[in-house]
Amino acid sequence: MKKTYVTTMPNHIGAFLKASRCFAGLGINITRVSYNKAIDTHTLFIDAEGTPEQLKRADIKLGEIGYLQNDKSNNSIVLIEFRLKDEPGSVTDVLSLINEFNFNISYISSQENGTDYQLFKMGLYVDDAEKISVFLAEAEKLCRVRVIDYNHTEKIFDNSIFYNSFVQGITSNIGLSDEMREKLLVNTNLAMQTLDEKGTSPYRTFDSIGKFAELIAASRGERFSPRISRHKLTENTELVLIEPPCGSNTAIIKSGEEALFIDTGYSCYREEMEAIFRKELPNYSKMKKTAIVTHADLDHAGLLYMFDEVFASKKTAECLKAEYEGRKGFRETNPLHEPYINICKILTGYQPPEPYKVKALWGTEEQQEAPLVQIGFFDFADLHFEVYEGKGGHLQGEIVLIDYAHNIVFTGDIYINLKGLTSEQAAYNRHAPILMTSVDTDPKLCALERQTVIGRLGSGNWQIFGAHGYKKDYSVNAEY
Repeated sequence: MKKTYVTTMPNHIGAFLKASRCFAGLGINITRVSYNKAIDTHTLFIDAEGTPEQLKRADIKLGEIGYLQNDKSNNSIVLIEFRLKDEPGSVTDVLSLINEFNFNISYISSQENGTDYQLFKMGLYVDDAEKISVFLAEAEKLCRVRVIDYNHTEKIFDNSIFYNSFVQGITSNIGLSDEMREKLLVNTNLAMQTLDEKGTSPYRTFDSIGKFAELIAASRGERFSPRISRHKLTENTELVLIEPPCGSNTAIIKSGEEALFIDTGYSCYREEMEAIFRKELPNYSKMKKTAIVTHADLDHAGLLYMFDEVFASKKTAECLKAEYEGRKGFRETNPLHEPYINICKILTGYQPPEPYKVKALWGTEEQQEAPLVQIGFFDFADLHFEVYEGKGGHLQGEIVLIDYAHNIVFTGDIYINLKGLTSEQAAYNRHAPILMTSVDTDPKLCALERQTVIGRLGSGNWQIFGAHGYKKDYSVNAEY
C-alpha cells in the first residue's frame, strides 16, 4: 500500500533524518521525496510504501513529532496594495499599524512610477481572518488600500506556506472537498517535481495550474458561453457544433427525431451542456442518448456517464473500464502526463461511464503497423462512415470517422483547426502542453497520422470537424 505524506518539517539540520528514522523504524519504504526550499521552506512530500498497519502507526508517530500538516489551519498570506504619497516617511504609519496588529510581513515591493504616489505592495501573514478585516478598516483611514487576489500575481510571497496558499486559492474558485484538496496539493507537487526535472521552472508550472483552474471556473453557470454553429451535412441531416471555452467540442448530428453525439466535453459542465442539449433537441428527455467518443481523454469523455449507450474502439473501452475500476488510464501510465491528468480529474469532477454502457465496436488485438488502419463502419441516418484507428500518436484507441459519400470527417484530436480557435479556446489550449510537455503521446507519430488522414480524402470539398476549434473547409483538386 502506498501513501503520500505532506509533512511540515522544522527548518533545522537533521529534520529529514528524523522523519526518515521514523519510517525506517516501522519498516516502511520511502519511494519518492520532493522538497524545494526556493518554493516552500518547510513542506516536504514523502511517498511511502508499507502495510496499512505500518502506515497507520506512521501517522501517529509523525503527528507526535509535529510533522503532519494541520488541515484546519487558517494561516494565509494576504497581499495588500497601499497607495502612498511619494514622500519621505509615508510608509511609517502603515508599518506602525502592521506592528500594532502583530502581522508578519512576508513580502514587500514598491518603486516610483512618475506620479505623486507609490503603489506599495506587502504580503501579510495572517492567522485570523477577523483581524485582517479590522486592519483594513484602520488602514483605509491612512490611505487607499486594495487587496490583491493571490492567483492574479506572479510572485511567491511567503515560502513557508506556499503550497497551502496556492491550493487554497484554487479551492476557493472551484469548490473542492477536503479529500480532493489534499489530492490536488499532492499532484501539484508531483507536477512541479516531474517538470522541474525536465527543465521547466517550478513557477511556470504553478502559474499554468493556477490559470488552468481559473479558466475552468470562469466558464461556469451564466458565464458558460460556447460558440454554437450549424452545418448542413445532407438534405435530411444537420450538425450542431458546440465549442466550449474549455474542453473538447461536442457535435450533435440530428436527423428527424434521432440524434448522435460525438465527444462530450468536461464533467463539470454537465448542467450548462444539458441546457443546450434540451434547447437543441425538444424530445431530449425521452430520447435514447447515444454518443461516440473519439478517444478517452477527460475533456472528450467527461459526460459519457450520462448517456445510455457509448460507441468506442476496443482500446478506448479498455481505458474507460480501467478508470471506472480505479486503475490507471492510458494517460496516467505516462509519468509526464499523470500529474496533469489527476489535476484535471480533480478540478472537473471526472467520473467514467459504467462499463456496460460502452460498446467496443471497432478494433483488433493485433499490433498495428500503419499510422492509420480501417477497423470498421458506422451508419447513422443517411450517413455512412468508415472508421479508422490511429496508431496512438495522440492517444491509444483514437478513431477517425470519414463519410466519402458526403465528404465529412471527424478527426478527434489527430487534427485540430488551430486557426479556428476562439481566444478563450486558445488560452485554454496553451496550458496542457506546458503541464504535459506535449498533449500527444508521440508527437511525430501524431503528425504522421494527421498527414495520413488528409491524404485519404478524395477529390471535392470536405467538411473537417476536429475536436477543438471551428469546422475546417478543405478542398481537394481531382487533378492534383
